[in-house]
Amino acid sequence: MGPIPLCVLLPVTVLAVVLAVAAEENAVDDEYTWPQWKVPLVRQRHTVPLSSSNFSAHPQAQLSGTCGIECQRRLPASSLADLEQFLSYETVYENGTRTFTSVSVQGLNEVASLSQNVSSRSRQKREVYGTDTRFTISDKQFSTKYPFSTSVKISTGCSGVLVSPKHVLTAAHCIHDGKDYLDGVQKLRVGILKEKSRRGKGGKGRGGRGKGKRRKGDKDEEEAQEKEGDDGKGDRKGKGKGRKSRSRRSAESGKPSFRWTGVKKTQVPKGWFKGVSEGLTADYDYAVLELKKAPKVKYMDLGVIPSVKKLPAGRIHFSGFDDDRPGNLVYRFCSVSDESKDLLYQYCDAKPGSSGSGIYIRLKEPGKKKWTRKIIGVFSGHQWVDVNGNGMQQDYNVAVRITPLKYAQICYWIHGDSSLCKVA
Repeated sequence: MGPIPLCVLLPVTVLAVVLAVAAEENAVDDEYTWPQWKVPLVRQRHTVPLSSSNFSAHPQAQLSGTCGIECQRRLPASSLADLEQFLSYETVYENGTRTFTSVSVQGLNEVASLSQNVSSRSRQKREVYGTDTRFTISDKQFSTKYPFSTSVKISTGCSGVLVSPKHVLTAAHCIHDGKDYLDGVQKLRVGILKEKSRRGKGGKGRGGRGKGKRRKGDKDEEEAQEKEGDDGKGDRKGKGKGRKSRSRRSAESGKPSFRWTGVKKTQVPKGWFKGVSEGLTADYDYAVLELKKAPKVKYMDLGVIPSVKKLPAGRIHFSGFDDDRPGNLVYRFCSVSDESKDLLYQYCDAKPGSSGSGIYIRLKEPGKKKWTRKIIGVFSGHQWVDVNGNGMQQDYNVAVRITPLKYAQICYWIHGDSSLCKVA
C-alpha cells in the first residue's frame, strides 16, 4: 500500500483531534450533570390503625449514641426483608389518629449501588468553632426568593424544606424521639417566610425602601447568593476580600415574618424507631409533613448523587433557622469530609434549630445547559457519634443522604402513586 496523500491525512487528523476534545469536554460536563437513576418501587402492602400517641416526648438539642459511618462499616448488609421493615412507616393525622403501613420493595436489584465509603480520615469537632462562616439572610429581598424561600420553620423548633407544593421534608427527630411523638406534634405547624410590609419612612411602597438606595447589609446577602450559585466552579473571588467578608452579618431591617399553616399528616419511617434498625437508626432520620394548604412558594425537587466528595468542589448548601439568630434565615455552604451510601459528615457551621434543613447542590440537567438545584439530603444536626462501637463518642455534623430507595419512599409519600417515582 502506497503513502496516504496529505489531502486525505490532514482532515482525518483534524477530525480525530476534534473528537478527542469533544469527548474530553463531555467527560468534564458529566461531572456537572445530574445522573439519571432508575429507582426501586415502594408499594403499600396493608395499613392498620394504631392507638393514639401520648405526644409526651421532648425535643433534644443534640442526639447522642448515633452509630456513625465508622460504626456502620462493621454492620452486616440489610436484607430485602429488613429494608421493607425499615421503610414501613407510621402516619399521624391532624385529629391525633395514627396508622401503620407495611410496604414491599420491588426492583431493588436493578438499581446501581451508590459509591461506598469515601473517607478523608480528617476529623474536626464542629458546631461553630473559630470563625463563624454562616450568612444571615435577614432581608426580605433575598430570604423570600428562591432558593432561600424553600426553607421553612417547624413549630417543634426545627427547620424543613418544601419538596412539593404542599409537602415538607424534615428530620424525623424533629417529630419523634424514637419512642414517642414530641409534645406539640398534635398541633404541628409550619412557618413559611413572607414579606413584612413596612410603609412610610425610607421610601415608597412595601418595605419602606427608596428607589436606588442600598441598605447596609445588602452586600453580605448579595455575596451569599453569589456563593450559593457558584457550585462546581470554585470560589470566583478566591482569597482576599470575598473570603474575608464571610464573617460580616447583615442588618436587621426588612426582616421577614412567618405565615403559619397547619399540618394535615406526618409520616415517619419505622427505621427511625428504637429497636427496629439498631445501628442504622441515623440513616432514617427523615420525615415528610403534608400541609393543609399549599403555600404559593416554589419548592425544590429531590435528587440522588452517587458521591458528593467526587463532585467538582464537593460542596453542599443549606439554609435553616438556627436558634441563636431568632427569626432569621441562616445560609451556609461547606465541603463534605466523609460519606457513606446513607450518611454525610460535613463541617458546616450550625446551631440547634437548623436540624431538618434540606441539603442541596446545583448541577446541569442532562442534555441541557440549565442548572438546577436539588435536595440530596437532610441535615440531621450536630451529634455525638459512636465511632468504633465501643461507646467512645466524637461530635460531628451529620446529614442523611437521599438514596434511590429513600427517594422512592419520599416520592411515594408525596404522590401516593409509586408508578410516578420510577426515575430520579
